[in-house]
Amino acid sequence: MSETPEKQMKPWIKPALEMGPILAFFAGYIALRDHTFLIGGADYSGFVVMTAVFIPLLALSTLALWKLTGKLSAMQIMTLVLVVVFGGLTIWLNDERFFKMKPTMIYIMFGAILGLGLLRSKSYLSLVLGEVMPLDAEGWRKLEFRMMLFFFGLAVANEAIWRTMTTDAWVKFKTFGLPIAMLAFFMSQSGLMARHSTEEKAADKDAAE
Repeated sequence: MSETPEKQMKPWIKPALEMGPILAFFAGYIALRDHTFLIGGADYSGFVVMTAVFIPLLALSTLALWKLTGKLSAMQIMTLVLVVVFGGLTIWLNDERFFKMKPTMIYIMFGAILGLGLLRSKSYLSLVLGEVMPLDAEGWRKLEFRMMLFFFGLAVANEAIWRTMTTDAWVKFKTFGLPIAMLAFFMSQSGLMARHSTEEKAADKDAAE
């Protein structure tokens, strides 16, 4: 899937498809959190019911992204697989802890992949973001090292929050805290990106000539 040339689409569609299922889960959870549903002789909380809704929503949004862009990143595919696995366990065992552990597994895997790339002197992050952030080799190494630590930090934060705080707190953290943390991280790396941007170096070279 990832080798197909990307198709053109309106810039708001991609973030809408990526955030749509997450916001739908949040809204559904807020509406159903005080309800219990008797299904097949077992009681299911609103959290588990919304987990069952979230899985197909994410699958449909991922399929729509593939149809619209012509490709999927490894992160998108891995996220979908882990959502299906941990969400499925949550529904099957009627235990919300599995779904809460899912972000931990995602961020550990992302951090481990970036760490493996650093050990092998290969830039996996550039394969995903190279088109939107053209950096030189040193810039990618620094960014990947920092992002590896960031992902491991997110994994620790997720574990701490779901194990010590309420489900409401975790849902708010998952819906808003993680995206805000990701945005803040990339904003904090703007200096590194500017120093190692290949576009700026090319422009400076042209100006000098």
